[in-house]
Amino acid sequence: MQRLAPIAALAASLLLTWAPVVPAGAQQQAQPQRVVPQSRQEIQLSFAPVVRRAAPAVVNIYTGRNIAPWMMADPGFRQFFADQAPRRVQNSLGSGVIVDTSGIVVTNNHVIARADEIKVILADRREFAAKVLRADERTDLAVLKIDAGPERLPALAFADSDELEVGDVVLAIGNPFGVGQTVTLGIVSALARTKVGITDYRFFIQTDAAINPGNSGGALVGIDGRLVGINTAIYNRDSGGGSLGIGFAIPSTMVRAVVSGAGAGQKLVRPWFGAQGDSVPAERAAALGLSRPIGVLVRDVHEGSPAERAGIRRGDVLLGVEGREVQDMEALRFRIATHAVGQTVAIGLVRDGREIRVPATLVAPPEVPPRDTTELRGRHPLSGAVVANLSPALADELMLDFEARGVVVVEVVRETPAHRLGVQPGDVLLRIGERELRSTDDVRRAIAAPLPWRMQLRRGERVLPTIVAR
Repeated sequence: MQRLAPIAALAASLLLTWAPVVPAGAQQQAQPQRVVPQSRQEIQLSFAPVVRRAAPAVVNIYTGRNIAPWMMADPGFRQFFADQAPRRVQNSLGSGVIVDTSGIVVTNNHVIARADEIKVILADRREFAAKVLRADERTDLAVLKIDAGPERLPALAFADSDELEVGDVVLAIGNPFGVGQTVTLGIVSALARTKVGITDYRFFIQTDAAINPGNSGGALVGIDGRLVGINTAIYNRDSGGGSLGIGFAIPSTMVRAVVSGAGAGQKLVRPWFGAQGDSVPAERAAALGLSRPIGVLVRDVHEGSPAERAGIRRGDVLLGVEGREVQDMEALRFRIATHAVGQTVAIGLVRDGREIRVPATLVAPPEVPPRDTTELRGRHPLSGAVVANLSPALADELMLDFEARGVVVVEVVRETPAHRLGVQPGDVLLRIGERELRSTDDVRRAIAAPLPWRMQLRRGERVLPTIVAR
C-alpha cells in the first residue's frame, strides 16, 4: 500500500473547487462544491514518512539526583556520618533532540537542572551517559553530548522558524508521562508569543499539538521533517498536568544560537545592543508616523553601545532587525540574541515620520564600570549584603536586564541584618536616604549616615515600597 507524502496528499484530499450554481429565477452565484478524494492513495493520508525521518533523532532523557536525608543538614551529624548516611535517588524524565550526528543533543535546561546523572535513550533503545556542554537558564536550553564512538547518529536538521506561518501543520515528538515515544499532530496557533513568562527571552511558537509532561525538550517539526522548535511548556489552569491544547516551543533560531559552538567548548556570549524602550501605545502611533501600533519606542540608549554607535537615539521607533518585525521589547531582545557577537545587523526604525535603516555591529557585553564587589559590614540594615557595580557583563551573569544600571546585590549572607530585612540577590539598590546610588562608593557613603534612613530598591520589573531601615 503506497502512502503519499503529506504535502501532496493534503493538497489532493482537502482540495476545494468553486463551480457556478444558478438557482431558478436568480442571478448566477458562485457556491462552493467539495470534491471528494479521487483515489485510494488520497484517502490514505499519512504523516508516517515525516515521522520515519524525524523520530529516530528524538531521544528520551532520564536524570537522577542524589538527595541527602534531612539529618544531613545538621553539621555535627554530617561531620561524623557523611559516609554512612543513606541517600535516595530522585528521578525525572524528559525528551531531547539529536542535532548533530556526532552526538550533540539539545533539551530544556529544566529537564537536566541539578541532575547528578543524565542518561539518554535513543529510539532504538540504546542507552548512553551524557555530559552537559552548555546549560542556559535564560533560554531554558541545555546542550548535551553522548559518545557513540565512530557511528554517525540520526540527527534533525534545523529549519528556519521565521518561515513558519499560523496554520502550518506541525508534529510534536517526545516522551509524555514516560509512556514512550509519542507523536502528536497540530497546527501553529500563534507566533511570537512574548507575554509568556517561561524564560528571560520570551518569544514562543504556540501550537495545539498535544504536549504533556515529559514532552519538555522534545521536537516540534514541520511537515518537511526539520526542527522548527523545542517543546518547552504547556498552558494548564489546574494541577492536573494535562494538555489543554496550548503548548509553547522555543523557535529553532534561538536553539541554533545556543547550540552553536557548544561542541567546541566555546562559552556562550550573547550580543549586546544597548537600547531600551517600550511598546508603542495605540494612541501615539499616528503621532509617531506609524500606520499602526508597532515597534519599540526608545527611551534610553547606553553610552558607547552598538545602538549609540549606529546613531539610534531617544524617541526613535525600532521596527525590526534584519527585516524581522518586532512588536515589543521582548521581541527585540530575542531578535538581537539570535545573532552572533561581531555580526552587523540592519535595524529598521522610524524617526520624525520617516522610515530608515541603520547598521549596528553587535559586541559582547562590556565590564564597564568595573564591578568592585564589596561586602557591606557594620551596624546597619544592609550588613551582610555583597554588592557590585552593575555592568552589561554582570547583568548577563545575573540574568538581569542588559540595560540595568547602578548597584546590584550579588549575594546575601544568611542570618545577617540584610538577610532578615529580606534583601535578595539580584536586587538593584536605587536610593538610600536622599542619595541616589550609582556606584558601590555611593553605597559605602550612604550607609555611614546615621539611622534611621529610607531605602528603595528594584526587584525584577518592580520598584519595591520604600523600606525604613532602623
